[in-house]
This record gives sequence, C-alpha cells and structure tokens, in this order.
Amino acid sequence: MHLEEKTIDSQPIFKGRIIEVKLDRVLLPNGQESTREIVLHAGAVAIIAIDDEDNLYLVRQYRKPLERTLIEVPAGTLEAGENPLDCARRELEEETGMKAAHWERLISYYSAPGFCNEILHIFLATGLHAGSTHPDQDEFVELVTMPLLQAYKAVAKGEIVDGKSIIAIQMVQLKRAEQ
Repeated sequence: MHLEEKTIDSQPIFKGRIIEVKLDRVLLPNGQESTREIVLHAGAVAIIAIDDEDNLYLVRQYRKPLERTLIEVPAGTLEAGENPLDCARRELEEETGMKAAHWERLISYYSAPGFCNEILHIFLATGLHAGSTHPDQDEFVELVTMPLLQAYKAVAKGEIVDGKSIIAIQMVQLKRAEQ
C-alpha cells in the first residue's frame, strides 16, 4: 500500500475501436501530484499452434506503427465479455484456417503495464485440423509455417521481434524442457 498512487481526477482523451486513452492526475506516495497517461484495452489472446510434425502456424502481417511486416503467432483482441479461450479458437481459425483438438493456457501477462492495462493470454493449440479462414475486413495476413526449432532460432537472431510471439515460443520451449 505504501507504493500506491491515488487517482485524484481522470479525464477521457480518446475513445477508438481498439483502445481508449485517459489522463489521470494522481497523488504519489510522497504527497506530490503527477499525471499518468493510460491506454485502456479489452485484452487479447495469442495462439502458439503446433502440428504433429512440430511446425508452428504463424502469420506475416504489416504493422503500421512500425511501418514493417512482422512474423507473429496468430492473435486477436477480446470482444466485450468474451472468454479468452473462445477468442483464441476464433482467432486461430480466422487467421490460419486451422482448428485445434487440444488447448492449454500457457501464461497470461500484462504487455506494457507502465502505460496500458492490456492483459494477453497465450494458449497452446495442438491436434490441428483444417477449418476455414475468414479474416476481418481490414486484416491482411499470410500464413507461414515454420519448424518450432527454426522459430526459436529466429527469435534469437532478431527475425521474430513481436513480444507475444517471443514469449509464446519461449514458453513452449520451457514446457518441453521441463517434461
């Protein structure tokens, strides 16, 4: 409790389709006042989908904030009140055209708690079989398959640079090392 910041005032700044931004005036533990710029996000899921031959199903997607294309695990934003596993199932099929017989939550974490409340849930999907792709109207992705070991090396080489993808790949490697 001695580190807690008390909100004095909260001012909405922006409300978009994916995020909201607010400016909070806070009372610091030392009695001083400061401001905090906060991004509100509904949360998201990421899926590390592995087939029986140890290949990952990834997507190549252009990311406007970075002005570049990245290779990432399939992922998506939670809809209001949506269960994370239901979202993961939906996103895997939307982006890769695959369904999974087995699902396991690997980890949930806050992606950038210094300014954002987004929580990201990572699921392992196995027992893959064909479904059908149906990406969102404004979503353009290409399917990429890659052996798990190659993906792990791509992280180390800086070829896969997306945080959720790095964590997902490392979590699977850790899980396998513990077995």
